[in-house]
Amino acid sequence: MVHTAVAHHSCATGARCQWGGARGQAGALEFQTNRVIRQIVGSAMTESPRLIDLTLPVGSGGSAGLKAVLAIPAGDGPWPGVVLVHEAFGLNDVMRRQALRMAEAGYLALMPDLFTDGGARKCLVSTFRALSAGEGRAFVDIEAARVALAGRADCTGAVGVLGFCMGGGFALAAAQRGFAAASVNYGQLPKDLDAALVGACPIVGSFGGRDSSLKGAAAKLDAALVRAGITHDVKEYPEAGHAFLNDAESGPPVLRYVFKRMLGAGPNPDAAADAWQRIEAFFGEHLAEGRPRSGGIR
Repeated sequence: MVHTAVAHHSCATGARCQWGGARGQAGALEFQTNRVIRQIVGSAMTESPRLIDLTLPVGSGGSAGLKAVLAIPAGDGPWPGVVLVHEAFGLNDVMRRQALRMAEAGYLALMPDLFTDGGARKCLVSTFRALSAGEGRAFVDIEAARVALAGRADCTGAVGVLGFCMGGGFALAAAQRGFAAASVNYGQLPKDLDAALVGACPIVGSFGGRDSSLKGAAAKLDAALVRAGITHDVKEYPEAGHAFLNDAESGPPVLRYVFKRMLGAGPNPDAAADAWQRIEAFFGEHLAEGRPRSGGIR
């Protein structure tokens, strides 16, 4: 260890001697060098995940110039990947933080903007129609994101899908389309649930008991997964409503009061903490194996 006190060495006369001054200067230089090294090492150890905006290539029928955000974990990969599907209000700041959260948990997190073609006002209805039909532009965009992640050198090749609200419905519908695991969060269930689960990957689902738009959805999904013999973890949180995984209220302010009254919508930190723990444990088990599934868009 370098001792900074060496610069105070003095001759018998009380004046600083030349030898002590030289040693002091050398010691101070060494101390400064060591401090810079510690700062560099410390910075590398505490590096935060990065969030970057990019454009994805898509196949026929997808959004031209598909926008997306990619959250990259700190440190060195490769990492498993997760395609995140945003809520009905679009790829907003709340959703961008969800991508960062997954990167902090050790996943390459890619969220395509399903409203690339014109924002929520233009694309919302057509996107929900695609969800109901089980086909269309949104599914092409989600598949483009899966392929983009799986093809990255810093991805293990195992890719999961995680969705919120509208995105939760897409995560469930995409569970049979090449993903290794799916996280369905207060998402719409398809009319023919049993058919939608044929060949599906393992599924973890989280719902709010105060969400009047999805009454009984958790129990219905759980029963269907049992019938299908699919590995799953489905839970309903009695005190939570819609969008309880968000860390802040989302959407146009004029709608927040209405959705809170009708759907119990809004953050619920206690329920969210438990749900995230379950999601991370489930993905940790089913994505850590690093085995990509076969399949893709249909």
